[in-house]
Formats: sequence, C-alpha cells, structure tokens
Amino acid sequence: MVGGGTVAERKVQGLLEAKANVLVVSPSLTEALRLWALNGVLTHVPRTFQDADVEGCALVIAATDRVEVNAHVARAGCRRGIWVNVVDRPDMCDFIAPAVVSRGVLQIAISTGGNSPALAKRLREGLEALIGPEYGELADVLGAMRAAVRYREEPSEVWRAMFQRVIEASGLPLLADVTTVEFL
Repeated sequence: MVGGGTVAERKVQGLLEAKANVLVVSPSLTEALRLWALNGVLTHVPRTFQDADVEGCALVIAATDRVEVNAHVARAGCRRGIWVNVVDRPDMCDFIAPAVVSRGVLQIAISTGGNSPALAKRLREGLEALIGPEYGELADVLGAMRAAVRYREEPSEVWRAMFQRVIEASGLPLLADVTTVEFL
C-alpha cells in the first residue's frame, strides 16, 4: 500500500481481513494505521515511495492524493509484472476492488467497473443496512446442513426443497421483498 490516509486505511482493512501481509509506504499514517503498525499487524516504511518498494509484492495499491506519485507506483508495478490498483483511476489499474458487504461466509460484491466508486460505496452502505448478521448465520446453518447431506442417497431435488423450506422458515426477507429502499 502506498499512502497512509483514510482511503489507504479502508483498503488496508480489507487486505488484513483477507489475511494479507501488508506493507504500507507513507511518510504519515492515520491513527488506525499507526496503531496497526505499532501492534505488528502491518509493516510501515515511514518515507515516500521508491521503485524497490514493490519488490516481492503480489499486488500494489496506490492510494495517495498525488497523481504523480500514484502514476509512479503504477509504472513501478507494471515494469515488474505486479498487479496494480490506483484508487479512483481505473485506466491505471490491472484490477478493480469491489465494494463488499460481508456477513460471515456471505459476501456480496458491488462493482461499477471503476466508473463510480461513490455509487458502489452508497450501494454497499445501503445493503449493509438491509442485510444483518442473521444472513451470515443462516448461511452457516445451510452450509452445515449441506455438508451433512452431501453424500446421501436421496435425489438432489429433495435436498433443494428442504433448503428452500429452511430459508423460507428463517423469516428473513429477500431483497425483492423489501418495500422501501431508502439508501439511493
């Protein structure tokens, strides 16, 4: 990660949740990034970016507020065949990171193909309000049921019907059942 501001913090949080080893190159850090560095959760290099900083990285994210620094990071990664994401610049990216709603094993990814991170964020926030932790809990129950019946002899239609009944019995509304969507 090149950058130590709030955008970098959000991106780092997602990387940490994915169990990535994170290196942050930035002269300054947000309070959360600073605490993660102090606690050994990530490695901080307290200076401006240098080409060699991308060595050994699987991917690089440029999240500074300086266009020339972000372009420098993109070139350094590209020269070494490392995937690069430049925040808010899809034309400089090898990959785009979607906005994600996570509820345990349940994950919903939202992407605008880099056209509007603000819209993706707004949709994520709205879905987070609609989809609570109980959906993740239901996914866990259904996963345990699926593991228990996976090798049974009954036809798969029987199991599909049973899973559908469990979902219906949960009382959790489908998004299509939500009558007022106020997040847009």
